[in-house]
Amino acid sequence: MVTNTVDAEAKKKLSEVVKLARGSMSLSAFGRLLGVSAASVLYWEKGQVLPDTKNLTQIATRAGFTMEELMAHLEGKPVQEPLDTNDLLKKIQCMPISELAVVGRAVMDRLAAAAESSGKYS
Repeated sequence: MVTNTVDAEAKKKLSEVVKLARGSMSLSAFGRLLGVSAASVLYWEKGQVLPDTKNLTQIATRAGFTMEELMAHLEGKPVQEPLDTNDLLKKIQCMPISELAVVGRAVMDRLAAAAESSGKYS
């Protein structure tokens, strides 16, 4: 979890992630999406204030990170490289149904989180 004792490098990285998550949206539009003011978003982008856990989760998702990946990124730890899609598909085709159900649930949870944080399906 991000705490108030975050070092300067982590704050800089988080600022970049917030900007990535916001993309071309205005500060106001992004703030409305997250339920905060434009000023809050600006403070996050300047590294002056840290988002709470709920907003950090939504920011991570919008920027294409899981929370675990985001925390590793902020801590300067290597983020695990994703599997090659073709290799992953080959593994899925040979997976027992019980394991495939677990993978399917994880995919659905990830898509639901992305849809929720995008605000398009709320």
